Amino acid sequence: MKKRSLAALTATLVVVPLVAAAPGQRARAAESGPGDAARPAESTLVGGVDLDTVTIPELQARMDRGSLSSLRLTLAYLRRIKAVDPRINAVLRTSPTALRQAAASDLRHRLGKSRGPLDGIPVLLKDNVNTRDMPTTAGSLALAGKAPDSDADLVGKLRAAGAVILGKTNLSEWANFRAAKPTSGWSAVGGQTNNPYVLDRNPCGSSSGSAAALAASLAQVAIGTETDGSIVCPAGMNGVVGLKPSLGVVSQSGVVPISAEQDTAGPMARNVIDAALTLSVLGGRDIERPDGAPSLTDASLTDAAGRPGGLRGKRIGLWRLPSLGAEVDALMTRTAERLTDAGAEVVEVSMPYQERLAELEFPALLSEFHRDIDAYLPTREGPQDLAELIEFNRTHPREQTCFAGQELFEQALAAPPTTDPEYRAMRAELTDLSRRSIDEVMAAHGLDAIASPANPPAWTTDCARGDNDVIPSSTPAAVAGYPSLSVPAGFVGELPVGLLLMAGDRQDAELLSLGAAVEHRLDAWRAPRYLPSTPSGTSR
Repeated sequence: MKKRSLAALTATLVVVPLVAAAPGQRARAAESGPGDAARPAESTLVGGVDLDTVTIPELQARMDRGSLSSLRLTLAYLRRIKAVDPRINAVLRTSPTALRQAAASDLRHRLGKSRGPLDGIPVLLKDNVNTRDMPTTAGSLALAGKAPDSDADLVGKLRAAGAVILGKTNLSEWANFRAAKPTSGWSAVGGQTNNPYVLDRNPCGSSSGSAAALAASLAQVAIGTETDGSIVCPAGMNGVVGLKPSLGVVSQSGVVPISAEQDTAGPMARNVIDAALTLSVLGGRDIERPDGAPSLTDASLTDAAGRPGGLRGKRIGLWRLPSLGAEVDALMTRTAERLTDAGAEVVEVSMPYQERLAELEFPALLSEFHRDIDAYLPTREGPQDLAELIEFNRTHPREQTCFAGQELFEQALAAPPTTDPEYRAMRAELTDLSRRSIDEVMAAHGLDAIASPANPPAWTTDCARGDNDVIPSSTPAAVAGYPSLSVPAGFVGELPVGLLLMAGDRQDAELLSLGAAVEHRLDAWRAPRYLPSTPSGTSR
């Protein structure tokens, strides 16, 4: 098997912004004047850069020159959290050591001992990722006591890379695996996270806080987690970038689980470059490549992101999903035209086996959740197994303030164990059909990737109704363990819609390369306006 070094990926990505400005950059990054220090806390301008559009390599270049410090950058993000977050409720807590971490990074930069692209970069973590110095709750009061004894593996990698762990973000409680009709972005610990574009609209789940915080420029990057759609849907619905890596690229040790067969953490950012650089740290090792996979030099991110010709000759399959609405379908038509104008070949495809995947996935996840949550809970104070967790929810009224149901917990408690032959047959069929659904379509049409809408326009948040979120585009890659990437595609009215790209196993780097080219061509990002509402005709 061929291998692609994540270190090589990092080195290539660093030069991309020197070739071309980040998508959406509006030339607001002029050198700061004397009045910079007096700017209001909500300003996205700091040290001569615009937080909305600046990339990690641009920040690192300034820190290396001494024109920007991590301390100043971290302070700017902390001030924005204080000023902006009350409107969206995305950040649960900030780290008491964030400024100390930033000062340590500044010292390393002065001594010429920077640890790499994330050294000094503020990162927010979804609150189902263990941190030894902050609570990790999965949004539940059941875990709201003592912090975990140790960091998740991915947090250890971030710390070793010099990243500033800025704080923790709200999420859909238990990663949306508690109730039959949940409300995404709500947790008993954090309350409801709002969509920064239109505040009465939903941010999608379960990495709701991570996506909303990035849309509001409350950190440079964030970490989300996904079992099926929980990175890519929030990314699309909040107008940011989200990567669900291939299963196993990022360690799940120390992350509150749903299913070891599908769970993965992944990077979320305002641009593909930052997401890829964050993956290079989270992975922390070489990615094994399938036989025949191209080398990095053959699919250079410099070419893809820096030159309009990066899409020339690429073949992309468009899976339309008209069930997401006529306005989304029209946006997909416009997206296909823009990609075609850039030299890509876009062919319409349908994805086989989807009905069978929908039949099998949920019952398999029930068995896996029971197994995996019973393994995780004894590492924490509080309920020690699923049965105790169910009883905790019954006896704590705050757990029922948005929705009372815990039907998924109850069904998981009664589900067959993962040693059961029927379960094993289900998971084997799921793995086979999901991989074939992608592999066969890509092979039949000679595709570099399959594209589909990542989300509908955001629905109104309503605890009584719950989510309106039947979004099938994430399922093939999620069940197969293949990578998927959401990049901003455009808007329906005031509401963002993402383009979901998926590819074959361990083709994370190729997908990021293609995603950078798509991002550059579509240039679809725009800053949120925090509107209180929008006419009901612009979405469901």
